[in-house]
Amino acid sequence: MARRFAEAYSTDDVDALVALLTDDAWLAMPPAPHLYQGIDAIARFLRASAAGRAGQHLGLVPTRANQQHGFVCFLGDPGDPRARRSGVIVLDIAAGGITGITRFLEPALAEAFLRSWGA
Repeated sequence: MARRFAEAYSTDDVDALVALLTDDAWLAMPPAPHLYQGIDAIARFLRASAAGRAGQHLGLVPTRANQQHGFVCFLGDPGDPRARRSGVIVLDIAAGGITGITRFLEPALAEAFLRSWGA
């Protein structure tokens, strides 16, 4: 599930991504106060986000956070020295699919996760 999420998220394949979500899934982006609940709201946000990046993709490096699947997020290919660290994503996964996505927007958090994993 996490691998399929990463593939869809990093290629802006919103249809494939929302197919992984449960009907009551949510997306939060601390410290921003916004919370998107439900597949339609999440899909609208993800499409707007992809359009706002104007073709720049998000690269993901797998990690773990509190025993949950997560990813260090980069704006660009993580192997490219010009890529910018842009935070961490943590997934809540249940038997029926992904129930929650928390996208921490703090680049310094990405640094901490990369250091802790020796990357």
